[in-house]
Amino acid sequence: MKKVTSLLLPILVVLINFGVNAQVGEAPAGFDVLRNSIPHGKIDTVVYTSKTVGAERTTLVYTPPGYSAEKNYPVLYLLHGIGGDEFEWLNGGHPEIILDNLYAEGKVEPMIVVLPNGRAMKDDRATGNIYGADKVEAFANFENDLLNDLIPFIESKYPVIADREHRAIAGLSMGGGQSLNFGLGNLDVFASVGGFSSAPNTKSPEELVPNPEEAKQQLDLLFISCGDKDGLITFNKRTHDYMSENDIDHHYYVIPEGQHDFKVWKDSLYNYAQLLFK
Repeated sequence: MKKVTSLLLPILVVLINFGVNAQVGEAPAGFDVLRNSIPHGKIDTVVYTSKTVGAERTTLVYTPPGYSAEKNYPVLYLLHGIGGDEFEWLNGGHPEIILDNLYAEGKVEPMIVVLPNGRAMKDDRATGNIYGADKVEAFANFENDLLNDLIPFIESKYPVIADREHRAIAGLSMGGGQSLNFGLGNLDVFASVGGFSSAPNTKSPEELVPNPEEAKQQLDLLFISCGDKDGLITFNKRTHDYMSENDIDHHYYVIPEGQHDFKVWKDSLYNYAQLLFK
């Protein structure tokens, strides 16, 4: 992974990645608006068997415009927050619209996107006390479900490129913490990792990356974003600071006036998706 230089301006972060200038900043007007005149991808609800949970579990799968079983695709696993489920991104952020528009503009590589339920327990609904110890533990347990059940299922059912360089993970809030924990903790599985407004479940940077030199060799992309008005920015900044102190290349995108909401998360996905699998 080559050197990434970032400059924070009032509404724009300019990054240099892989020797190419890439502007990463506020998404343009209309980036998340449905366009009827362009090809659209497809979202399916899929059921897989989780030996980790001991139950059938549901995930959403987005396949891009022009999807063909004769082609092979990289995969992005996109995770939700503590109060959400596999439908949170779809209902609140419409990633399929963001990605369809990016495809139409030739700005993103064709990829399959998997939107799972990151609460790995038999009753995985966001009901009752969503902050309860059993629910929080289920979010941690999703690492086992993801690695041992969901990824093998996706790679058996869909024409994916099943190697770490073509496997990415990202998420919002609690899912951002999961993505940093699981992604950086399993660099033999994921080469690209993104955390959007990552929550307090995020491990300390020293736990996330105990061997900086190894991370430098294995990471293709690390993307950390947060709104500057989000109370959780301290958890994101400490990760950024550690990466900077250890010369680990990464993108740190602070959204001006950004809160803990889908405006920030959609903006983050818009930017992160364009950096993937290049």
